[in-house]
Amino acid sequence: MADHLRWGILGAAKFAREHMAPAIHAARGGSLAAIATSSRDKARPFDDLAPGIAVHDSYEALLADPSIDAVYIPLPNALHVEWSQKAAETGKHVLCEKPIAMTAEGIDALIETRDRTCKLIAEAWMIAHHPQYAKARALIQDGALGEIVRVDSTHSFYNDDLDNIRNRPETGGGALADIGIYAFGSIRLLTGQDLQEMLSVQTDMLNGVDATTHITARFPDFLYTGRISMRAAPWQEIVVHGTSAVMRLPVPYNTQVFGQASVELHRSGGNVETWRFPAENHYVLQVEAFNRAVSEAADWPLPLEFSRGTQGWIDDIRTFGNG
Repeated sequence: MADHLRWGILGAAKFAREHMAPAIHAARGGSLAAIATSSRDKARPFDDLAPGIAVHDSYEALLADPSIDAVYIPLPNALHVEWSQKAAETGKHVLCEKPIAMTAEGIDALIETRDRTCKLIAEAWMIAHHPQYAKARALIQDGALGEIVRVDSTHSFYNDDLDNIRNRPETGGGALADIGIYAFGSIRLLTGQDLQEMLSVQTDMLNGVDATTHITARFPDFLYTGRISMRAAPWQEIVVHGTSAVMRLPVPYNTQVFGQASVELHRSGGNVETWRFPAENHYVLQVEAFNRAVSEAADWPLPLEFSRGTQGWIDDIRTFGNG
């Protein structure tokens, strides 16, 4: 195993430029070594970050580079399975943006590729690496909330640009594909429970994609309400309501962008205990965890099987809503 991963990025997407390239560059155990883009202008910010970075004029050329150990894939959603498979087949480990597949069956194909090639293929879901989730899970598991009776989550932003890939069906757009994993998958991450029964789904379609979805569902121990939207003012929050206390995560998804990560525990009598996380960068933590998983055979906390569970839930939401 390589003890220092050399990373390549397929494409010069804005998100890669602003978040993941700096994270790869800053993370321990690896370095940013290559970018695939036919545009020298788009490559320039990456060269400014990592001087001397190799610039390949096609995705195929980067995958053929024998010096690259791992690739990060920030391509449009509809291309994730195809290029994750191609990367693994050429001997690269893969960290692919969410959703790593548009359906659970797509993740089944990736599991087969992972097992056959013995390459790590993982969904880039940075929130799972943030310490606020470890703290929140510990509070639940230690019984600080008592029995959980209700969980709410919401994630919204406003984007009415119909040329944006999030608003185009042919690129795999829609709120479910873009942020469903956050509002819905985070509940599985926090509670360790899986969906038991879908109760209601209300979806607003715009330009051929789901712009807003509101659901209610039953889990083994609690009732759940969730809402995601690409046509509402930016907001995010998770509330876990127990018999003894209420836990709130006011910035569960876009830490350091939407606000500072924290976990609040509201007890009876107005007593509130708060744990704050002002400095942690979950993108860097995610890349470091990936580097360790490859170089040190360390445990990767979010295998494709977990991603499949969340995607299966999202598939169920679509089916229920269309029914």
